[in-house]
Amino acid sequence: MSDWHYSVSVRSLCEFTAKRGDLDRRFTPSATALEGQAGQMAVLARRSPGYETELPLEAVHGNLRVRGRADGYEADVNRLEEIKTIRGPVDLIPENRRALHWAQLQTYGALIAADRGLAELELALVYVDADTQNETVLRETVPATALRAAFEARCRQFEAWAQQEAEHRAARDADLGALRFPLGEMRPGQRLLAEAVYRVAANGRCLLAQAPTGIGKTLGTLYPLLRALPLRQLDKIGYLTCKGTGRIAALEALHALREAAPKKALRVLTLVAKEQACEHPTKACHGDACPLASGFYDKLPAARAEAVQAGWLEPAVQRRIALKHDVCPYYLGQELLRWADVVVGDVHHAFDPHGQLYGLAQAQGWKLALLVDEAHNLIDRARAMYSVSLSLARVREALAEAPASLRAPLRGLAKELATLGRAQAADYEPLPAVPEALGEALQRVNVALGEHVQNHPLEVGTMLDFYFEVLGLQRLLDRLDSHSLCDLQRANATQPVVQAPANLSLLENEEDDGRDVLLSVRNIVPGHFLKERFEGCHSVTLFSATLGPPDYQRHLLGLPDDTAWIDVPAPFPAEHLTVQVAHRLSTRYEHRQASLDALVDLLAGQFAEHPGNYLAFFSSFDYLDRAAARLALRHPQVMQWSQSRAMGDAARRAFLERFVEGGRGIGFAVLGGAFAEGVDLPGTRLIGAFIATLGLPPVSPLQEQVRERLDAMFGADHGYADLVPGMQKVVQAAGRVLRAVDDRGWVWLLDQRYARPEVRALLPSWWLL
Repeated sequence: MSDWHYSVSVRSLCEFTAKRGDLDRRFTPSATALEGQAGQMAVLARRSPGYETELPLEAVHGNLRVRGRADGYEADVNRLEEIKTIRGPVDLIPENRRALHWAQLQTYGALIAADRGLAELELALVYVDADTQNETVLRETVPATALRAAFEARCRQFEAWAQQEAEHRAARDADLGALRFPLGEMRPGQRLLAEAVYRVAANGRCLLAQAPTGIGKTLGTLYPLLRALPLRQLDKIGYLTCKGTGRIAALEALHALREAAPKKALRVLTLVAKEQACEHPTKACHGDACPLASGFYDKLPAARAEAVQAGWLEPAVQRRIALKHDVCPYYLGQELLRWADVVVGDVHHAFDPHGQLYGLAQAQGWKLALLVDEAHNLIDRARAMYSVSLSLARVREALAEAPASLRAPLRGLAKELATLGRAQAADYEPLPAVPEALGEALQRVNVALGEHVQNHPLEVGTMLDFYFEVLGLQRLLDRLDSHSLCDLQRANATQPVVQAPANLSLLENEEDDGRDVLLSVRNIVPGHFLKERFEGCHSVTLFSATLGPPDYQRHLLGLPDDTAWIDVPAPFPAEHLTVQVAHRLSTRYEHRQASLDALVDLLAGQFAEHPGNYLAFFSSFDYLDRAAARLALRHPQVMQWSQSRAMGDAARRAFLERFVEGGRGIGFAVLGGAFAEGVDLPGTRLIGAFIATLGLPPVSPLQEQVRERLDAMFGADHGYADLVPGMQKVVQAAGRVLRAVDDRGWVWLLDQRYARPEVRALLPSWWLL
């Protein structure tokens, strides 16, 4: 292939060619994206009026086009600047990272010197402290000839890889352009879904797709997006799941699609959490501590070359290649993210504040298209990503292990938390803002811990983990607004106190009653944080069997106003599912004891009339245990088994293995738990479900605060705090019954409130009630 062409950013070119030596991922306090912007603005405010910013630059070297944007150029003094916002002393920046910064600046220098005919150029690497906004400037004056020579050397070093990548893309695009659907004809609902996914990918929009079980959602979303990849010049597809089980179906579908193509050129990468991939979890990610970090960038080229030739990069393959070349499997996977066509992983890779997939897409300017499976879970997952808690007990634990230099600020934080806990009138209280004394104590701890980790870069364990916690809390407190709650929760009983070292009092005034206090920032509307994520992607499709009403997702996730919506018809004839409401039964909390006999009699009556396997869902383990005991007492002939608290993988498998073809019994499970979604029991393995209560969250002071906040933002008639998420759990649980087009079954809704119009409006329209 002699007529190949390849476009690369300055950053990518330098990252490929300039990184050498050890992997150095020791934690050093870094600036956030917002702090980076603030640092750049501070620098620009000090420059002359003619200072040029964000200069678009590019050059061609052979078949290679290099492009990028330089931070700033001051023509009066012929100075080109690269601005980096940091936290802490400049001399703590790892050497290989500083070398990368210089490589980027020198490459921009070569481009602007050629563009403007400069004979020489002053290069200035400007480090801005995020806290003080003071500048440290490193300068050198370089002839244009030297800059050009260095640029051409980098291009030559990258050229062979670029040709390989150009050839890969040509082969991949040819495969995808001729790709046939692997199962022959699409199902009717599957075709509707596929067409909707393709349209939004073509138009650069987002889509909410409510699609029931049985239509083939995984293939119905992946196939059209793969077809769109070459035609719409997408750089990467991310298939993201809210639960690990969804990744299995995605990889099976991708494997079938890849194997159906003549050249099998599609590169598929599975991303896993660091905890799952790390070979040496007790060692720091640095060559001085971990053998797989030593010389990482020197050994990376061979490992990377073998990996891209493999193409199918599941975790076991990544590990095999990494260990063969003596490099870290986790960070090899992070490097391969740049060269994969499809990435399969958890939603945090795109939506978490530190999500690598989204971060790289923004840095590299990728056209990224996302598919989010089981997206009804995204609201809760995203809330957790932007929430954090800190307990007094956790501060005590840190204080017990802290070196002398950290004890005073930790004592101060413990004192303020304990004082605040003693002063509050109720066990739970919302805080409109963090009290000034507590905020200052938290800042002092952050500063002290920041200095500690800078001075002990190879240390891992308690203090580093605690620093991550308090730093996360500080950052969310800095952005506290109506989208999140700040509150203080006091334990009802005295908690055991972690003992400090001898002669070391936990609090300065030695007043510590041992009671725990929990300070929390709880995100309620993640859309405040996710809005820019959706805007930064070319296209995002969120799909699930339970996404409605669409405004619930749009409002809480911060989706664009033009987000499309499709409600795919069910593939099942309505008469295949008999849905009945227990009109005389109340499962409200105050009525549960009195209605227990009637409830279990209904279960036994249905079982006697239509014997088979059933799931019975309850809102809590306490309610489940009482119902199971009452059924055993009144109807001992009915076989039953129950979900238990803290069930491990083996126990979960044993629970599901009870559901055999032609079996007879009732499995008791918690609504919204492990067996309420993602469970596939086709045919006669499961013929019915009983659902007690409406899945509403329990009444509590915290839940009342959530309701008040959501009602104030979106209106009291939406039910965003309780009814909508509750009914999503109900529909998910009911969806366990029909798994194939020929299945038949029963669903019993065990509460008279299911007859209400506002409740029925949230149930599937094809249910015959």
